[in-house]
Amino acid sequence: MDWFHNSKLFHLARQGQRLTHIAAVNPLSFVFAFFSQMGAVPVLIVMTIIYGFPGDDGYMPGASALESGFWMSLQLITAFGLIYVFLWAWLRFFEKRPYWTLGLEAKNILLQYGRGFLIGAVMFATAVGILSLVGSVTFEQGNPSQQGFAALGGVILVLIGWGVQGGAEEVLIRGWVLPVIGARYKPWIGLLVSSLIFAILHGLNPNLSAIALVNLALFGVFAGLYAMREGSLWGISALHTVWNWVQGNFFGFQVSGTNADGGTIFNLMEIGADWLTGGEFGPEGGLAVTVVLVLGIVATLLWKRQ
Repeated sequence: MDWFHNSKLFHLARQGQRLTHIAAVNPLSFVFAFFSQMGAVPVLIVMTIIYGFPGDDGYMPGASALESGFWMSLQLITAFGLIYVFLWAWLRFFEKRPYWTLGLEAKNILLQYGRGFLIGAVMFATAVGILSLVGSVTFEQGNPSQQGFAALGGVILVLIGWGVQGGAEEVLIRGWVLPVIGARYKPWIGLLVSSLIFAILHGLNPNLSAIALVNLALFGVFAGLYAMREGSLWGISALHTVWNWVQGNFFGFQVSGTNADGGTIFNLMEIGADWLTGGEFGPEGGLAVTVVLVLGIVATLLWKRQ
């Protein structure tokens, strides 16, 4: 497993004058994530002024899918966009290395992004397939203007926001935390710590369960291995993006315990035991996704490439 010990991500992390100590990496990852979330506050204030305080149906119960998709995308962009800025500043002034050394080299962008996008869609569709086979998913009645063809504009628009969100989490966790710790100490320490941080960062999400927390850590392991194997962030950023988008705006599930505005192509709902379906957290909180992630980890370990 030479790719594990000598991933290109580690080589890129060593391009600077110094590698951040693990005692600083851990708290800084939470600081960057927290203060980036503050970027969405102005957007939420404007939404409150326009639509009033959110009720059980959210801010915009009567809005079109396109309108809600615009605001959902804007929230995601402003809540996660500052992560890119914080990392740029840290690399520029402390580690003193170029931004692209986070695993964002220009080579093979389209191939890697397209492959990751396809793999992410297939993986989550497999989880839905498992739930369907055991009779744990069904169609839900909803607002006709928020689903199907009528929602297509909003569904496509919100993909932009998911792209910023998924990419931001990947540059922070798999582009910075994992390679810096892995290059300075041991690769397995970088993988373990980055996976735990990823899970903890989602620890305040509503309706979190023990299985959901395990699945978040498993996704961290899978994503870390995928990025290390590819030596780049483009693929895993696309996979993370489409995973959230397909989950919330294609199938209509909760995304890590939160609603995904912007409409949905299919409006599905889980039925049956929460330990399998994930309940209010969404499929990520159930064993169907656990199976998919374990299979993804195995497939990544067996992935044959030059």
